Order: sequence, then structure tokens, then C-alpha cells
Amino acid sequence: MSTKTMKILMFIATAVLVMAMGASVVYGANFSPTDVKANTSVQGTEQIKSLGGNIVGIIQTVGIVLAVVILMILGIKYMMGSAEEKAEYKKTMIPYIVGAVLIFAASTIANVVYQFASGIK
Repeated sequence: MSTKTMKILMFIATAVLVMAMGASVVYGANFSPTDVKANTSVQGTEQIKSLGGNIVGIIQTVGIVLAVVILMILGIKYMMGSAEEKAEYKKTMIPYIVGAVLIFAASTIANVVYQFASGIK
């Protein structure tokens, strides 16, 4: 497709999305604010926290193991490579290092945010 056709299609798609966002209509029932009652007897929150913690722990463990394995592979390739290959591996290591730092730091950041949020009552 030509650039002009792509621009026209993108404009049409954007216009349709904007119109779709404005077209949503909400019909509310007649009630007063005093009719709304909070459900304070929520059960199972500890189970959800536990399950979420387990899932996050598994994802972090898998991510850390993969990061270490990939680092080992890149290190071996770097040691065995020629000068041109070493330059190429250096270019690929920068995004890897950023990703590995995010994986290792994500658990700490998430824990700090959770502790801060749970301390606010």
C-alpha cells in the first residue's frame, strides 16, 4: 500500500474509534446515594493474595533463571567470537542488561509499593 492510502486508513480508523468512544450511553436506575450499601464482608482476599504472590514468585524465578542462562550463553559466544562478533554481542547486551535489571528490580519495586499501599489506611 502506498503511504497516502495508509494515512487515509489510519485517519478513518482513528475517527471511528473517537466516535465509538463518544457513542457509549449509560442508563442509570433511579436510586438515591443512601440505597448503596458497601459489602464489608469480603471473603477470600487472603487466598487471592496468596495465589497472586505464588504466581508472581514463579514468574520471577523463571525470569531470573532465563536471564542467567542467556547471560551464560552470551558470555560464551562473546569469548569465542571474532572481533566483529564481539562488537555485535556488545550491541545485543545493552538491551539484555536493561531487561535483566528490570527483572531483578521488579520484585523489590513491587514489594515497596505494596508495603507502602498496605500501610495507608
